[in-house]
Amino acid sequence: MDITESAASGVGVIDKAAMVLDALEAGPTTLAQLVAATGLARPTVHRLAVALAHHRLVGRDIQGRFVLGGRLVELASAAGEDRLIAAAGPVLLALRDATGESSQVFRRQGEWRVCVASAERPIGLRDTIPVGTQLSMKAGSAAQCLLAWEDHDRLLEGLHNARFTPTVLAGVRRRGWAQSLGEREPGVASVSAPVRGPSGRVIAAVSISGPIERLTRQPGRIHAEVVAKAAAQLTEALRKTAD
Repeated sequence: MDITESAASGVGVIDKAAMVLDALEAGPTTLAQLVAATGLARPTVHRLAVALAHHRLVGRDIQGRFVLGGRLVELASAAGEDRLIAAAGPVLLALRDATGESSQVFRRQGEWRVCVASAERPIGLRDTIPVGTQLSMKAGSAAQCLLAWEDHDRLLEGLHNARFTPTVLAGVRRRGWAQSLGEREPGVASVSAPVRGPSGRVIAAVSISGPIERLTRQPGRIHAEVVAKAAAQLTEALRKTAD
């Protein structure tokens, strides 16, 4: 990951630390993966990661991999709002109204994907996923989106015991959206599309979900365009807040 001239601040150590934090945006990362993602020398990456960990800007998971630290959550809270969640409300309401189905935004947190925003279908049979719900990263179209653009090692790890295959994820990358039929729960279908952060990494997934009887066995054919549009709106909103 080279720092472009426009992205560089002129303070080298800060720029390199920012590269490490950007690389951790996608989830738990080994030292080797950090080196590959940043293009920095291994000793430099290790020194920066340890220094950032001292200030709780970086942490370690139970497998020893580097993750974004708890101090970042505290700082984000102090800033007053989570930009993704703030932007998600009206986008999810519009998506729900356009499709007639419940809509959600998921983020990956370790081995889970967590619903951070939702707009429920007001009446009739629906797939209810309250904010804060933890779901598996091994099934569902949102999980496919959150995994499809990971690096090779994370991809292989994520596919272990997953309900979807490498071929499915290749299709997600090619199309730019995912669908599932009964993967997470029998009788439930979903369509999802990726949300990218300012660095271009996939940081969340926008989804709609509901009964297969209503979404049909090809839900992407009906709803992929509007779901992808909602994801693009959130991506653009995040880009603007970073400018």
